[in-house]
Amino acid sequence: MSRLLLLLLAMLPLFSVAADDADAWQALREGRALILMRHATAPGTGDPANFRLGQCETQRNLNAQGRAEARRWGELLARQGIEQPRLLSSRWCRALDTASNMQRGPVLPFAALDSFFGKPEDGAEQTAELIRSINQLPAGAPLVLVSHQVNITALTGIFPASGEGLILALPLRPRAEPLARIPAP
Repeated sequence: MSRLLLLLLAMLPLFSVAADDADAWQALREGRALILMRHATAPGTGDPANFRLGQCETQRNLNAQGRAEARRWGELLARQGIEQPRLLSSRWCRALDTASNMQRGPVLPFAALDSFFGKPEDGAEQTAELIRSINQLPAGAPLVLVSHQVNITALTGIFPASGEGLILALPLRPRAEPLARIPAP
């Protein structure tokens, strides 16, 4: 075989992934899928001992890299034709800031997306509530959810990197298989 043919054969999986991502983005635009992403980079793990909901100074927050990732997410969504999605976010400041720094529209705090890192025993019921709540939403603009690693892992079995997004088919189901994994831009 010629080197060119071998190179083309080696690259086939890359073309397949790109086509799959295009189909996933189309499903998102059409309301047949949503994107569930982990908040952008916020150094550390979990929350400080003095954590208070609504008091950002007591929480882990986005750093400059995280704010830039969130802005690039907004740019990526715009390039994909998603100008004004419905943005739902965990009430943790790092998630709210990720969603608002996308600059794609108003952000609605959504308790079912809150982290249960400190209370893993709440994970199963909260994940079930997230599925119920999302599946009851009326059709409309594309849906972008910003949450936390533990929540995403509980729903999908995937441990996402900071700022990584998963496009998931609707209706949402337990152990949802992603249509595409989108790395932090």
